[in-house]
Amino acid sequence: DGEEHKTWQTLNLVFDALLENACDRQTVLFALGGGVVGDITGFAAAAFMRGVPFVQVPTTLLAQVDSSVGGKTAINHPLGKNMIGAFYQPLLVVCDLRTLETLPKRELSAGLAEVIKYGPIADMVFFDWIEANIEALLAARPEALAYAVKRSCEIKAWIVGQDERESGLRAVLNFGHTFGHAIEAGMGYGQWLHGEAVACGMVMAARLSERLGLIDEGLVQRLERLIEAAGLPVTGPRLPPTRTAEVTSNADRYLAWMRVDKKATGGEIRFVVIDRPGSASVQTAPDALVRQVIDSCCE
Repeated sequence: DGEEHKTWQTLNLVFDALLENACDRQTVLFALGGGVVGDITGFAAAAFMRGVPFVQVPTTLLAQVDSSVGGKTAINHPLGKNMIGAFYQPLLVVCDLRTLETLPKRELSAGLAEVIKYGPIADMVFFDWIEANIEALLAARPEALAYAVKRSCEIKAWIVGQDERESGLRAVLNFGHTFGHAIEAGMGYGQWLHGEAVACGMVMAARLSERLGLIDEGLVQRLERLIEAAGLPVTGPRLPPTRTAEVTSNADRYLAWMRVDKKATGGEIRFVVIDRPGSASVQTAPDALVRQVIDSCCE
């Protein structure tokens, strides 16, 4: 995973190349690669000369179904994931499914996390389809992947079309990401693939939804079984100590990372929860309840 390369240093390499080659405002940047390449290229395009065009050509499943669509660009900071960036739309997104034939199994599974995400928050019919076709997806069968990419992009485009800058509805696309980003940052960028962390984060978010009385145990179990069937983790790691000496428990380490999440306001963590099958919202939850969820979901 290239998350450790989403830094100012890498971004400056792009700027160096653009300036050394006398590029101008008519220059078009192409992001050929996975989500990390897309994030860096998009942010460089947004910032260089206050904005030049760019085209997304995602080559991983995760990038094709999620990160290349919607205009989010960013780099990481040691204190939080995707904390520095811009909303900047590409001219075009080109998804060539043949590139998915080159993916290692681990990367394909990681991409399926973002496909699975769309079911509980927006479309349970799609969730049913994923359950029925998970083996075909893992086998990278073209027909199954084509539908998964198409439907995922349709759902995301519909949501982003109503809330491009994430002032409301778009936040539900972060289902599993509050817990997931804590795992990525807390374990060190690159130790867990983004999709792996999101998969585990979705289990935690679903468990939180259940404890808030919003959904029943049956939906949580379906989600866990599907995530496991996709070859993804359902149990969270124990995070190593942070620089904050008083943060000693694993749950408190998660909470410390989640308080710098972009959805947090005034230090209060806001979670994307399933409020009913196929629908989600953003809510707060008592720290004590969140600790219970973390303790029950971690090794």
